Amino acid sequence: MSEPLIEVLEKLGKLHESLYKLSLEKTTIIKENDMESLQQILKDEQTHITAINTLEVERQRLAKEFLHTEKDVTISDCIEAAPIELKEKLSTLQTKIVNIIEKLKEQNELNQSLIYLSLQYVNMSLDMIQPKPESYTYGRPNQPKAPQKPSFTAFDSKA
Repeated sequence: MSEPLIEVLEKLGKLHESLYKLSLEKTTIIKENDMESLQQILKDEQTHITAINTLEVERQRLAKEFLHTEKDVTISDCIEAAPIELKEKLSTLQTKIVNIIEKLKEQNELNQSLIYLSLQYVNMSLDMIQPKPESYTYGRPNQPKAPQKPSFTAFDSKA
């Protein structure tokens, strides 16, 4: 009766674990600054996310059938309504999925921080190469300042 629901939850758990492994690989790739591998990892992650979304729709449909309702149903709702022999299995799957999602969230936050720091480093490097000119002229305080053209360019057109 609820065997398809359990199968879908097991598949969701495996997909989340696989997505977590990809996020661990992404951390290494970000540290190594390997842009080609990063692009491939992002494609793989998108494939996983699409599969997870598809399975989540299926889980929701099966959970509604299991509880004979049309409203949105959580795994906790299914656990409460399940027979005793299924409660433990559903509870175990729920705990597994919640734990892996938490680990995935933490890993993604780390990856986001690493990417942000990399971007800051690139911006700092660009600022060092191409400093912004400072204005040493005086003007009226109420008059808006006209935008200045940069005095230094990285490309020498006279060469």
